[in-house]
Amino acid sequence: MMRLITIDNPRLGQAFIDYMALKHIEIVMVPDVEATFCLWLVKDEHLHETDIELKQFLAHPEDPKYSAASWQTDGKQKPLFRYRSPSVLQLFYAKAGYMTLGVCLLCIVVFVLQMFGLQQTMFNLLHFPTSQTGAWQIWRWVTPAFLHFSILHIIFNLLWWWYLGGDLEKRLGAWRLANLLVLSSAGSGIVQYWSDGPGFGGLSGVVYALVGFIWMFGWKRPELGLSIQKPLLGFMLIWLVIAFVQPFMPIANSAHVAGLLIGMGLGLYEAKRAPVNV
Repeated sequence: MMRLITIDNPRLGQAFIDYMALKHIEIVMVPDVEATFCLWLVKDEHLHETDIELKQFLAHPEDPKYSAASWQTDGKQKPLFRYRSPSVLQLFYAKAGYMTLGVCLLCIVVFVLQMFGLQQTMFNLLHFPTSQTGAWQIWRWVTPAFLHFSILHIIFNLLWWWYLGGDLEKRLGAWRLANLLVLSSAGSGIVQYWSDGPGFGGLSGVVYALVGFIWMFGWKRPELGLSIQKPLLGFMLIWLVIAFVQPFMPIANSAHVAGLLIGMGLGLYEAKRAPVNV
């Protein structure tokens, strides 16, 4: 399943559902937060055609073809408006692809091993390269992203990774997400190492790379359906500033800034080369 859009008028949503049903494309609507409703595409292979139709619908929702579709489908199909929200697990799997979920699983496994007495062992195995010899152990340029040092650290990082990385993977594919993961892990790690040494870990540099990527990509290619909401973008940028001045916890600020800039650069690059029919 693929999340398409959030709306506040269920009648309009049902009209679009009925219209797409005539094209044999199944969409369901479920209640969301604050009296809004979310449209979900059931089969991802119809995403391109659905995106085109959705843009036309949002531009001209009053077009008679949508109300006519409701009359044509009335009584001829099972109801597609599901008032019962999908389970947390259904939503979790629907939003994320294999790459997104695989990284989540890897981080969880590493964290569990750390909690069961192997913290130093895992750090020694996965930390950023600190010598010329270590630099040839190429996994070390990426693996610090899989280290987390508290339950809150891993929860928040994985939630952002799932939310933003899942969108990127669903829209642009696992390869682009993997590319961003590798480049932003290595790039933000280099900057953080120069700034404060090798004692760092976590996906936060990659998360900020996702923020920067989706921000720039959505700005340049809004028609491809990958964007970040302005309140969320504002929150992430404000937190970036607050993290520099708060005295309560050690935060890899250099990695955050580097990740954001790397993501913005990759987003602009991919926006130029991405075909219209991604």
